Amino acid sequence: MDETHFNTLRELARDGSLSQRELSRRMGLSLGRVNYVVNALLKKGYIKARRFKNSKNKIAYMYVLTPKGISTKLTHTYGFLQMKLEEFERLKKEIEMLRRETDQVKSPQGTAAGPRFKVSDIGPDKSGGDQLL
Repeated sequence: MDETHFNTLRELARDGSLSQRELSRRMGLSLGRVNYVVNALLKKGYIKARRFKNSKNKIAYMYVLTPKGISTKLTHTYGFLQMKLEEFERLKKEIEMLRRETDQVKSPQGTAAGPRFKVSDIGPDKSGGDQLL
């Protein structure tokens, strides 16, 4: 299962009443790609589609995870979490190595060559955008 299939499964687990168009917007994928992924999940037996009439009296589908889909989502969530934790540990080591390198570099006056940042200093600014360092 690739990341797109996994993320689609996660989105449908959160809200099975999403239309494919809304799912497309949320995931940043084309409608055709979402249709392909949803059909693949249906074919693999991870989800079922149930027809219903929505508030606009139109036929819509509700996607429900099957027991197989729930199990697969759980397995992949655990694997994804393990991968992210390993990546986090690797990044912490890399950041510490870069800090040591910058601490070793001294300017001619004997002061550090640049500012020292904490991990907490890097992140979104108050306006919601990313800080530029």
